[in-house]
Amino acid sequence: MIVRSRPVESQSMEEASIQPSVIEPLGPAVERVKTLLFRPFEKDEPMNKNRITLWTTCLTLCCLCLCACSEVAITGRSQLNFMPDSVMSSMSLQHYQTFLKENKTSTDAQQTERVQRVGRRIAQAITDYCRMRGIQSELQGYDWEFNLVDSNDINAWAMPGGKVVVYTGLLAVAQTEADLAVVMGHEVAHVFAKHGAERMSYNYTAQFGGMALAKAIEEKSEATQKLFLGAFGLGAQVGVMLPFSRLHESEADRLGLIFMAMAKYNPEVSIPFWQRMAQAKDGQGQPPEFLSTHPSDQTRINRLRRYMDEARDYYQRALRNG
Repeated sequence: MIVRSRPVESQSMEEASIQPSVIEPLGPAVERVKTLLFRPFEKDEPMNKNRITLWTTCLTLCCLCLCACSEVAITGRSQLNFMPDSVMSSMSLQHYQTFLKENKTSTDAQQTERVQRVGRRIAQAITDYCRMRGIQSELQGYDWEFNLVDSNDINAWAMPGGKVVVYTGLLAVAQTEADLAVVMGHEVAHVFAKHGAERMSYNYTAQFGGMALAKAIEEKSEATQKLFLGAFGLGAQVGVMLPFSRLHESEADRLGLIFMAMAKYNPEVSIPFWQRMAQAKDGQGQPPEFLSTHPSDQTRINRLRRYMDEARDYYQRALRNG
């Protein structure tokens, strides 16, 4: 029997609405457009070429948005995404390889294997889910890599195509494989739900407009690279995390719990893990950078509790199936 996900209609207001952090780059541009588009013509004023161009651009963008709406698996939320998976995976691989060249991977074979073992189980869970729902096409372009990087930072991240990094500093808090599955499941969920591509689509629209969009994507200019890093929660240097919106965080919490549960990790460990994470300190006695983008507050704990029954169903089903 297929475990049914919670219907879209019953999602919370937090999940059902686009958060300001996702669309706020569009704000000033929208106001300028409104002024130019809807300002009444003066008497005997000739048709302004700029206004004609603007109307054309707006119509193009409207058509683009209508054609680019997709749906997030499991949650059923509609999202704007016109970024080709091939482009996202290509840029991801480029930045991932650069990061690995500039940062030392761990020489601890036992810990490295532990990270990779958890990663493989999460990846298999995603494969199983897609097969169960008949959406194998979602798996195209994935070439999973899981690397443990030698750093005291309490951090982990993932990029399109299944490129994942865990920092050794995280292992002091994520002491068990189930703890690791909480973090890795959450980060991979951002990738699976294409949150970076969604945010990049919004930012592209604001910065380039419909007319230059295709060319900007094709050329992969420096501006495109910066948009990629920012849109996928990475700063100017890979590994410097920027926050996703509350909507994306909520969605990744839900999907992450399901993926770890299908990988046969008890999802109930997520709550004490996040509570323990809130008490963690880095090498300088400060809260870890990870918490600035993944706040371990009561809102998150309440959210996890709300999703727990669903995740528990997936977990029990995975155990029964061996």
